[in-house]
Amino acid sequence: MNSSSAANALDRAAGHQQRFDASFEKYFAELAGDLNGARLGRFTPRCLELLAELSLRGGKRIRVVLMYEAARLVTEGEAPGLLEAALSLELLHSHALILDDIMDDSPMRRGGPSTYYACRADLPENPQSAMGLAMMAGDLAGFLALRVLHRADLPADRKQALLDVQLGVTTDTVIGQILDLERDVTSSADEELLETVCEYKTSRYSILAPLRLGLLAAGEELAEHEESLRRYAVPAGISGQMRDDYLDLFGDPDVTGKPIGADLRAGRLSYLVRDLLAATDGDDHSIVKAALGSPECTPRTIDRIRDIAYRCDVHRRLQSAIDRHAEAASAEASSWRRHWRGEAVSFFEQLPSWNAKRAR
Repeated sequence: MNSSSAANALDRAAGHQQRFDASFEKYFAELAGDLNGARLGRFTPRCLELLAELSLRGGKRIRVVLMYEAARLVTEGEAPGLLEAALSLELLHSHALILDDIMDDSPMRRGGPSTYYACRADLPENPQSAMGLAMMAGDLAGFLALRVLHRADLPADRKQALLDVQLGVTTDTVIGQILDLERDVTSSADEELLETVCEYKTSRYSILAPLRLGLLAAGEELAEHEESLRRYAVPAGISGQMRDDYLDLFGDPDVTGKPIGADLRAGRLSYLVRDLLAATDGDDHSIVKAALGSPECTPRTIDRIRDIAYRCDVHRRLQSAIDRHAEAASAEASSWRRHWRGEAVSFFEQLPSWNAKRAR
């Protein structure tokens, strides 16, 4: 992709994001009046408020961009059902973020308080109720994700096809959360378990589902393309997850919106943490082990662990793996030129390398 084409693709992505953000804001503005009982008591309006705050507070909207560009593989025209599918994807993402932050006891998300910690601030004397309220906000997001598609004004067969994809990815997302828990209580996470977690929490949910939804909305039959879509989604998902892990220790918190070392404090056996444990011995290894799963781990200790990681060359090895998986995804996208529009194919060829270098 030449510089002009890359600039056009980035402009399109920014346009998708801006138009969606305006639609998402409108959706939440109308939601309370659309839900029976939404004004009853204090907790239901508060759940809606917290869900809107999290959903509208930044985010890369990569799933939205992927879905709209997937439709462009087939047509330049506006495909019916795209907006509802985009709303559904982002509501499901909010559901996953809220659950993640409860599971990880994370205080921050997207540069502000996590939904869980906002509930704790609301109910400081009732920690169990605070957790319950956060869980209800997360559940609400998940159910609204399906509701918005179910209510879309679409032909019955098109709506059913979109719902089938989203029902599948909703199930996959929960399975991914379960596998995530298993990974973090396993004494040593092997490559197979890490990649299985990544497939369910990232590849299927963040890449394959948007591709399938965008193509379906554009009227494409999926059967003959499923294997190729998976061959793209799996390495692209692994590369993206590895980059998230990389940024957890080597990123800028002012850019990522999350504190450095959150995975270590949460005891998450990420790709980076696994590589760091394997690369260290003696006192360095003991420092990393002591920090793993310790909410009391200080910023000074995290800085020391980052220095250890640099000294052991963990950052270079992980970035090399990120690039390798990104190249595999790009190569698979190149094969799409024989049946889809070249301009949109170029976007998917370039996306993994952009993702492999992103700063947030």
